Amino acid sequence: MIDIRFLRENPEKVKEAAKNKNAAISAAEIDSLVKLDEVRRKMLGEIEAVRRERNELSDGLKKGMPSPEQIEQGRKLKEQLAKLEDDFEKVEADYTRLLKLVPNIPTADVPVGKSEDENVVVKTVGEMPKFDFEPKNHWQIGEAHGWMDKERAAKVAGSRFVYLKGSLVKLQFAIIQFVIDTLTDEATLAKIAKDAKLDVSAKPFVPVIPPFMIRTELYDAMDRLEPRDDRYKIEDEDLWLQGSAEHVLGSMHAGEIFEEADLPVRYLGYASSFRREAGTYGKDMEGMFRMHQFDKLEMESFTAADKSLDEHLFFIAIQEYLMQTLEIPYHVLMKCTADIGKPNARGVDIESWLPGQNKYRETHTADYMTDYQTRRLGVRVRRRGGEVELAHTNDATAIPLSRIPIAILENYQQKDGSVKVPKALTKYYGGESL
Repeated sequence: MIDIRFLRENPEKVKEAAKNKNAAISAAEIDSLVKLDEVRRKMLGEIEAVRRERNELSDGLKKGMPSPEQIEQGRKLKEQLAKLEDDFEKVEADYTRLLKLVPNIPTADVPVGKSEDENVVVKTVGEMPKFDFEPKNHWQIGEAHGWMDKERAAKVAGSRFVYLKGSLVKLQFAIIQFVIDTLTDEATLAKIAKDAKLDVSAKPFVPVIPPFMIRTELYDAMDRLEPRDDRYKIEDEDLWLQGSAEHVLGSMHAGEIFEEADLPVRYLGYASSFRREAGTYGKDMEGMFRMHQFDKLEMESFTAADKSLDEHLFFIAIQEYLMQTLEIPYHVLMKCTADIGKPNARGVDIESWLPGQNKYRETHTADYMTDYQTRRLGVRVRRRGGEVELAHTNDATAIPLSRIPIAILENYQQKDGSVKVPKALTKYYGGESL
């Protein structure tokens, strides 16, 4: 949620951000929100004044028997307070509804665009593999080896599920251990930060297996519940299946205060995540590119405000290090205003080259959230001087455990149908080919 003080002082800037993000709030509604804020603050003052008068009257009555006039005055004050609180509750509901629609303000370097087609490629890394044969799609490779079984998965769970088997399962667990070893090694993180020319802590990530479900209140506070049509609700429970590990990592410290000396707090979360993925068709239905259930390793961190942008850049540097170590060609996209999402101040995607599709496809994203989530979650930092302020959050994909195996299958495929294992993974996989 945005800081209401910023909105009071910068209504036109907020309107511009809402327009550029295609947010579900109009300029007129933002004007209404500003007026509701004024009314709300005035009503709070009136409520406080009546409460104070009631308390003063109550203190006076303790000194002796109340007179009929005092009893009548107490009754009127009680009725007046009840009426004020009832009116305030209605104003507060409208105020909160509109305030939740206001997006985070993009950073100055975010390209203005109306759709994802206006995202900007800022870097291309790695050479595309050259084949002396027609490269196959990952699902052709996987099905030929018996590593993927969608037919039986459909029998058991419906479409967009898959049984992974054999070497593909071994590959996934090799990737997991490779990423955990990388992100828990202080020396490696220090090298990544140095190479990226970032003055950030090399503090290792703490591996976490979080709950795979989240309560409505916290999902909403994370601003990740919408669109609800893309989420899975647990029937008769106030619980949802999370759609990405950061949803249950970013909310785990709700209502808490960090000491500045303990920051950054960094987590590497592993989770099976769930999304309906409604409205996607075509080749994304093939193989395991876009599934209802998928595994990811996700980075999440809490920092002080003055460290959060560099933390975002550090997360991107980590993503690039992993990609370069796995020797997968990729490019980096600066996402435009319409594509970064309502709670994001900045968003960057990495797209991996997939020879079987002859195109780059998204594998990683990095989200710079500032204090947009922590304001509603109540996650704060006590600075060394004693002042308390809101913490900032960042989240980013470490490795998507469906899409990176896809990239490996397609980029490392051989003419005889085998698939080489990236050098960085051979010691974890226990061999040089799948």
